[in-house]
Amino acid sequence: MHKHFIIYKPYGYLSQFASNASKQQSKKFLGSLYDFPEGIMAIGRLDEKSEGLLLLTTDGKMSDFINSQKVEKEYYALVNGDITHEAIEQLSKGVEIGFEGKKYQTKPCKVFKLEHAPNLPERSKKIRDSRHGPTSWISITLKEGKFRQVRKMTSAVGFSTLRLVRVRVGSIRLHNMQVGDVVAVDGFLK
Repeated sequence: MHKHFIIYKPYGYLSQFASNASKQQSKKFLGSLYDFPEGIMAIGRLDEKSEGLLLLTTDGKMSDFINSQKVEKEYYALVNGDITHEAIEQLSKGVEIGFEGKKYQTKPCKVFKLEHAPNLPERSKKIRDSRHGPTSWISITLKEGKFRQVRKMTSAVGFSTLRLVRVRVGSIRLHNMQVGDVVAVDGFLK
């Protein structure tokens, strides 16, 4: 019987459970948040500086399906500056980013500016405040997931990402979870 979990991955944690690499011994791992069963894996990853919804499973087929380009992943990104309509249009049509040493054209996606800051838990590491200039929140929904893609995309249109939170995978939402919360579930994508 496969096991499935939903977690609010905190800022500063790696999307893995442990490491034998000497240079990673001082890093924080998901295994320190909960006693996960043997064979658990993260479905997709969030880099160390990203946070939010992460699905975990012992089911490799489920992981492959969710990682395929069939399932949407929605992110809220706090960007440096008051993002323009033109930048949002560029993002939604796809932009050129670097990936594995080559140029990559991102696929069209859904992007819009949030009218109000989302109701998210405060991040453990402070983000610069408005005294240093304006910021804005956007929602970006992708079906692909290249390494650091959202950060590279916002940077490509001149608005670097200050905070990145994954809020949805398919129909599963972060809702009112708090940083570090772990919830066992029956399954995904019913």
